[in-house]
Amino acid sequence: MNASTTTTSTTAPTTAPTARPITAEIPLRPRLAQDPVSLVPELAEVSAALFKAAGNHSVPRSTISLVQLRAGQIAGSTYLTVLHTGFLRKAGESEERIASVAGWQDSPWFTAPERAALALVEAVLQPNPHGERVSDALYAEVAGYYDDKALTTLMIAIGQVNFFTAIALVAKPVPGRSFTDPWA
Repeated sequence: MNASTTTTSTTAPTTAPTARPITAEIPLRPRLAQDPVSLVPELAEVSAALFKAAGNHSVPRSTISLVQLRAGQIAGSTYLTVLHTGFLRKAGESEERIASVAGWQDSPWFTAPERAALALVEAVLQPNPHGERVSDALYAEVAGYYDDKALTTLMIAIGQVNFFTAIALVAKPVPGRSFTDPWA
């Protein structure tokens, strides 16, 4: 290389994200200082509409809560997992059922319709390296237990928890605090 030739780098230096040490304690405060509803008041209307649509009684509330607990587990959200575990406890669900949601495939505590709903939430939220996420066979199996309105309600319930997953993972509300006041 002669003295008149200069080289410049077109790429900025990159820094690998620093992972929190596994033994680090997690702070008991939200990452986002303000409640998202106070920042974007329209969120309250969206939230209310999703709760109303998912709670239309075409699918048992316990099934909706099981599906939403599984979604929180898949997303890796402590807030959503604690929230939906609490809802299930308040509804009188057994500790065996709650504790075995993550391993529902080999658990004796779920009905066939609940298993179909849990398979559906897993298919929707997890990539499938072998084809589409919700296969025709899975759709047919779920539709064998749920009429069109109930199946639509399951889709809304999965979408509802998925909507709140972004808030839970980014804003990090404090797990275990009141559902209506996680930013207190």
